Amino acid sequence: MGDVQIGIAAALEQFSPRESIELAALAERHGFSGQMAADHFQPWVPAQGQASFVWSVLASLAENTTGDLGPGVTCPSFRQHPALVAQAAATLEATYPGRTWLGIGSGEALNEHVIGGYWPEAPERVRRMFEALDVIRKLFSGKDVKHSGEFFKLHTTRLWTLPDTPPPVYIASAGPYTSRKTGELADGLITPGASLDKLAGILDNFATGARKAGKDPDSMPKLLQVHLSWAATDEQAWRNALEQWPNGGMKFPKADIRSPFDFEQMAKLVRREDFEGRMVVSSDPDVHRAALQRYVDAGFTRIYVHNVGRNQKEWLEVFGREVLPKLRA
Repeated sequence: MGDVQIGIAAALEQFSPRESIELAALAERHGFSGQMAADHFQPWVPAQGQASFVWSVLASLAENTTGDLGPGVTCPSFRQHPALVAQAAATLEATYPGRTWLGIGSGEALNEHVIGGYWPEAPERVRRMFEALDVIRKLFSGKDVKHSGEFFKLHTTRLWTLPDTPPPVYIASAGPYTSRKTGELADGLITPGASLDKLAGILDNFATGARKAGKDPDSMPKLLQVHLSWAATDEQAWRNALEQWPNGGMKFPKADIRSPFDFEQMAKLVRREDFEGRMVVSSDPDVHRAALQRYVDAGFTRIYVHNVGRNQKEWLEVFGREVLPKLRA
């Protein structure tokens, strides 16, 4: 595979912590490298059935694997104060030096509304995220920090447990403004699988922001999270997609929906054609290989893959044998 790294997305909305840890170790034996672990307080739909605390699971994942890992992504601006996220990320990197990264995003009501309070519009959520990044960076310096911003206050304090080098911070971005600011302010980009045209636009905006800050965009990590559905038959692959991951076929913004039970009602409207261009559903490993190769060719060299069905062991074996060895940087 050369410089291409294919890891797995640990879907903590779908698998218990124990099962996630066992699957991560199995994935590594089949040639996958790295873990992007979901930070959810609730699953998307009740059928997924889980939502464990990402930082606890990350420590166990690190103990049972040897690749890179991080939360994909955590929101440092509602349910968790940025100081707490900075402490969690610093502790993880101090324990597993050189292996961890911090992925942050602007949040979704599904996870963040649980603490009550007003759920703001997207522009305010993005401003909160970038201010949270500022707080996290200050704390990563190891110095005494004070902060009084639009959204967050921090009385004079510091992080006492620090790694030798802070973990890189990657930001989840899809829109033009956020992608540009991510290039400017973060160490790398995280984005979900989408059409190649949309991804090209995200990468262009990211590169513009990076160059504005005097950075080389080509050398910055660009992480892609890809959901797919593979099973032994096309019919089963479709059944898995529609039952386990109907959110993959929802073509509207999902950040304002609060309940898995609301998503469950919306899922009844999802049809096979809604997955077109958003998620590959097929029993043919070569179809999946070709789709992943297109992402590699587009400039993503770190891809974290999530097969949406419960058939994880068979999928890891088939992809480890028939997909990973054929991908080319």
